[in-house]
Amino acid sequence: MQLISSRNKKTNEQIVEQVILEQYNQYYRLAYSYVKNEADACDIVQNGAYKALRSSHTLQQQDYAKTWVYRIMLNEIFAFLKIPKHDSYEYLQESKGYEAEYTQDNYSDIDLKNALDTLQEEEKAIITMKYFEDKKLEEIAEILEENLSTVKSKLYRSMKKLKIRLAQ
Repeated sequence: MQLISSRNKKTNEQIVEQVILEQYNQYYRLAYSYVKNEADACDIVQNGAYKALRSSHTLQQQDYAKTWVYRIMLNEIFAFLKIPKHDSYEYLQESKGYEAEYTQDNYSDIDLKNALDTLQEEEKAIITMKYFEDKKLEEIAEILEENLSTVKSKLYRSMKKLKIRLAQ
């Protein structure tokens, strides 16, 4: 009996590891879209990967491994955002009035990027997953552990806010 649970634990760990390796760039882009700092985005993804692998034995349905890991990454991002800003080089530049440089990895439309930054964390997450990560609404609902109709209404409200911001 113990051999079976040990085998499931190993299988879960392998599945989670495979998901992390396949989706690593997507997780990095997601984290970077929130924190706008390469080192912080890397730290977030590394911490998320560690937590996912460490708790892979709690994965109940292997078919939902991608959703499960994505949720862990979102939780890591949201936890990082709640920590008071540390004095990174980019933060010091911005606080002294220097204009931050935008790389090709950032959104091509700076107005859109700025409008997205005005949204609440969950609103931004829904829009990012839907339009930048091409996730279906059902998958977003699973990741956020929300009802599908709730996700739809939050998406439409967020889009309305974006339209207003972009029209200004």
